[in-house]
Amino acid sequence: MAGHSKWANIQHRKKAQDNKRGKVFTKIIREVSVATKLGGSDVSSNSRLRLAISKANSANVPKDTLERAIKKASGQDNQNFDEIVYEGYGPNGIAIIVNCLTDNKNRTVSEVRNVLTKNGGSLGTKGSVSHLFKKIGVIKIFSLSEEDLFTHLDHISLVDYEHDADNCLVFTDPGELFSIKNYFEDNKFKTTDEEIIMEPSTIVDISEEQQGKALDLLQKLEDLDDVQSVYMNINISPS
Repeated sequence: MAGHSKWANIQHRKKAQDNKRGKVFTKIIREVSVATKLGGSDVSSNSRLRLAISKANSANVPKDTLERAIKKASGQDNQNFDEIVYEGYGPNGIAIIVNCLTDNKNRTVSEVRNVLTKNGGSLGTKGSVSHLFKKIGVIKIFSLSEEDLFTHLDHISLVDYEHDADNCLVFTDPGELFSIKNYFEDNKFKTTDEEIIMEPSTIVDISEEQQGKALDLLQKLEDLDDVQSVYMNINISPS
């Protein structure tokens, strides 16, 4: 198990998203549309769309809203979004990854740069901090004890795990995310919140005051309409 709590970092992000659900709906629908345009509407062959739909279901996006978005993106919808990843620094030199979907690159880079500079950070160049992060899959599994998890390790390959109360957060290779999810569901476990995240390879421990400033910056970045997700290499203290 890792020395810091991935669970605390993930739970903080989800709690912040829950507090602005309307904006989250819009961002999820944008991701569903892009995933459909890039890979088609068949979830069996489009893992990105399957992941987006799973996220939509977890956020309680209405089914008809989801279906309309897929149908629209499958047709003659001319609205296109570019995927852009910005790299930068926050206060105390923390590393930041900002994933965006935008129909106006100039607007987006201006907004991201403005938030960073007004909050003690700066926009970096491509490759400046991305080497400090790696993609990793994550799934929450209900009613799975640490002891029970060990009995399944002969059948699956995990990168890491964290246990909290009666539930378990497992971390996987991104390419194995759905096969591991299916494995646990086939064994009668309920799973939720599967996603692919950017996990920092090096964690920076900062003071409680500095953490407050960093989380305020994170929230301001996530409030931008074009921003899909934000990752920082800080250790968030469990609340």
